[in-house]
Amino acid sequence: MALHVEHEIHARRRGRNMGMLVILLGFIAIVFGLTVVKVLNLPNITQMERFDHVARPQLEPLTSADEVAQ
Repeated sequence: MALHVEHEIHARRRGRNMGMLVILLGFIAIVFGLTVVKVLNLPNITQMERFDHVARPQLEPLTSADEVAQ
């Protein structure tokens, strides 16, 4: 005989919690998958550096004045 009998409300809560776990893991998998696809589809990986909102001179295209200065 079991020392602790589980109430039926606990079984329903466990089922709901497992359902929520599956939904959250699915959402995480979708976001991760989209991120991987976005990064792999970049033709040039330096394009990813453009989204960090930091001015980087090495990412700017050269102009004719810059070529003369070098």
